[in-house]
Amino acid sequence: MTKRTILVTGGAGFIGSNFVSYFLNKYDNYHLIILDALTYAGDLENLKEFEQQPNYTFVKGDIRDKEFIFRLFGKFDIQDVIHFAAESHVDNSIKNPAVFAETNILGTLNLLEAAKDHWMEKPFRYKEEFRNSRFHHISTDEVYGTLGETGFFTEETAYAPNSPYSASKAGSDMIVRSYFHTYGLNIVTTNCSNNYGPKQHDEKLIPTLIRKALQGEPLPIYGDGKNIRDWLYVKDHCTAIDLAFHRGKAGETYLVGGKNERTNIQIAKTICSYLDQRVPKEKSYQELITFVKDRPGHDFRYAIDATKLEKEIGWEAKETFETGIVKTIDWYINQYEKAGVGK
Repeated sequence: MTKRTILVTGGAGFIGSNFVSYFLNKYDNYHLIILDALTYAGDLENLKEFEQQPNYTFVKGDIRDKEFIFRLFGKFDIQDVIHFAAESHVDNSIKNPAVFAETNILGTLNLLEAAKDHWMEKPFRYKEEFRNSRFHHISTDEVYGTLGETGFFTEETAYAPNSPYSASKAGSDMIVRSYFHTYGLNIVTTNCSNNYGPKQHDEKLIPTLIRKALQGEPLPIYGDGKNIRDWLYVKDHCTAIDLAFHRGKAGETYLVGGKNERTNIQIAKTICSYLDQRVPKEKSYQELITFVKDRPGHDFRYAIDATKLEKEIGWEAKETFETGIVKTIDWYINQYEKAGVGK
């Protein structure tokens, strides 16, 4: 039986590689073409376990290169796209916004153009062999801006991005939406809250706190540490993507959240408390917590109402923050021990 070919962009990154692991272990009727530019956030080590699998192919390349993307669709006869690839670090977007616009907006546009060209005869008419082909766009809750102390983001919330990163993702969301309404491309979009779990890049909050604690370094917390995020365990996000890709209604957006709101200072204290038990030192790790100057445009609170995804598609998060953070810290302790961190 011929396997259905899915292009997974950004598959060597944090969420992408976790998704590839989940998807390949669950399904054997797909061939995944993993595309990644292997910039700072992409790492082939994240995919090492699949190197010998027959339904896995890795391709190094940049979604900003339109000609390359068109050739890729032709070479592998791509039938679906699950699009993770993005520049995603807010601090980096403040320093270099242009690359975020190029990758997140123009890169997404290149993929949409290639999909439309490969799958469709003309607007609203698919080629017969691609009549079920779908473009699944992965986005973020940051496109909605910031919340006060109450309320939740829903699919009806107006866009109000506050950083170059979130603005570039908002732009990509709008372009994806336009290809559904203008051309009839079968698209679905999921906007997720903050992910955490194994394989996340070292620069992100939770890996940074774990690593610096083990090294006995100050644990930097922006401002007063009271900024709130809704934390989603990465494997729960993978199950949501799976369900939305297979069952989501064309043209629709689904929000994915973990119902785990925590302030940044709560995150730091939770990590320190667990490390005090797991890798005890003379003093509590909490003494390393240090408040640093807040970053520009730092949104106060994000929180997601995932009712639509739960009711229409049957998704639910399996991990609480208490269970997910323990799995996450244990994974990083193991990784850092291998690397000699903290010795």
